[in-house]
Amino acid sequence: MLKNLLLVASIAWLATSASAQTAPPAQPSAATRISGADLQSDVAILRRTYEALHPGLYRYNTKPQMDAAFAALSQRFASGATLAETYLALSEFTTKIRCGHTYANFYNQKDEIQAAIFQGQNRVPFYFRWLDGRMIVVRDWSAEKALPRGTEVLAINGHPAAEIQRKLMTVTRADGSNDAKRIALLEVLGEDEWETFDIFFPMYFSATSPQITLQVQRPQQKSQQVTVTALTQPQRLANREILSTERAADGATGDRKDGVVFEFRTLPNGDAYLRMPDWALYNSKWDWKTWLNARMDELVTKHTPALIIDLRGNEGGLDVGDVILSRLLTNDLKVQDSLRLVRYRAVPPELRTNLDTWDKSFFDWGSDATPWVRPATVVRPWLSTEIPPVEYFTLKSEGSSDGSKVISAVKPRFTGRVVVLTDAQNSSATFQFENLIRKIGLGTLIGQPTGGNRRGINGGAFFFLRLPKSGLEVDLPLISNFPTTAEPDAGLEPDLLVKKTPEAIEKGIDLELQSAIKLLQHPASGAGK
Repeated sequence: MLKNLLLVASIAWLATSASAQTAPPAQPSAATRISGADLQSDVAILRRTYEALHPGLYRYNTKPQMDAAFAALSQRFASGATLAETYLALSEFTTKIRCGHTYANFYNQKDEIQAAIFQGQNRVPFYFRWLDGRMIVVRDWSAEKALPRGTEVLAINGHPAAEIQRKLMTVTRADGSNDAKRIALLEVLGEDEWETFDIFFPMYFSATSPQITLQVQRPQQKSQQVTVTALTQPQRLANREILSTERAADGATGDRKDGVVFEFRTLPNGDAYLRMPDWALYNSKWDWKTWLNARMDELVTKHTPALIIDLRGNEGGLDVGDVILSRLLTNDLKVQDSLRLVRYRAVPPELRTNLDTWDKSFFDWGSDATPWVRPATVVRPWLSTEIPPVEYFTLKSEGSSDGSKVISAVKPRFTGRVVVLTDAQNSSATFQFENLIRKIGLGTLIGQPTGGNRRGINGGAFFFLRLPKSGLEVDLPLISNFPTTAEPDAGLEPDLLVKKTPEAIEKGIDLELQSAIKLLQHPASGAGK
């Protein structure tokens, strides 16, 4: 959302309107001390709210396990904590829920809290990927120009890269056991305003100087030690703008300065390439539906042989993929492959004070939520283990009486081949889109296994829970999808797996795009439409 959650920068303004009558001082610092009594009060609010409203609280944990986690969090705060310590403890706690949409959202914290605990000259001056536990540089932003692409960073300030990854995994959100998603979130690629690595690395591995000592191994060279200067958050964002400008110069139809988020161009071989780095367009003034339909019309008019949809780095957001699906379908599609459940019909009045959202209807589902009757286990044995033994309500989809969703076929239909480039960031709406592409046989998935989880995810609607004593916000997803068949605790496997390599990074080779182009030139070599 997030990136958020998918709840991302486009709806960050919501954070400022949450109720917080007893928040910390107007200009707190990371060292601002909060009393044990106040923090335990916050934990009590968090527990009452999550136990009553969170639909996936017990998806991967038993109630005794969650009881113990809440108790441990309260005990941890018994003697009080600083603002930074509180944020870190909340992050470690929410990670235990194993829900990709449940975390102390960077974007939804108040400006003064962001300034207090997320800022500082402590960003590593490079972009990187994790490849089998190895930190590989993909872009050098250091003033020293010490890190050519393909360099492996072996250690930072004496801490081995593998140790850093293991530690940060304890505060990185993902659904179930999908660690590929956690690792992807710990990469720094200029795709997010707030990078997960940038937030948590300084909290665990604090430094007293902006000078960072790296043990590195440059391509075809021996290991050596170098010193580089850390970046500030404004510098990180400035580099992101440079990257956006470079991408626009490559032939995209627009960039974020024009309000256009997607990139579209024709490749030398005549195929079309559509890059969609973000679907979190909740508060966007850009008419993305009209833009996207115009591109689909163009594909039909020009008889484009194939469309490559690049969703790498896209966690999700709105159901943007439905517009594409509508132009690929021959007939209307009724989607009902999961149960859509919530924990409540109306939020109890005593819980409303600290909750905010963009749609007030989430406080009371009314007749759209009907009590869910658990089928007999002899009919569907999986229900006794896949869905927690607490009360649920079935939530209708918009315009549907039975919880299903209908995607209407729209003409003119694009009849060319379709390839979707995937990675572990695809975990919400993008995960669901790719699942439908696979299930209906509309295209080929190429890349790495996705994020999300085949056992279902929590999301769709959200509350922002503002803990009044600390002033910190925690996201609360409201709708849980459960599959109607037993599924593995994993994301989607692509039809064609592409493994990234340090050598490809060094040479600037896009292995996934190359594989897609090759597949489209030689249809017999892989699956497809």
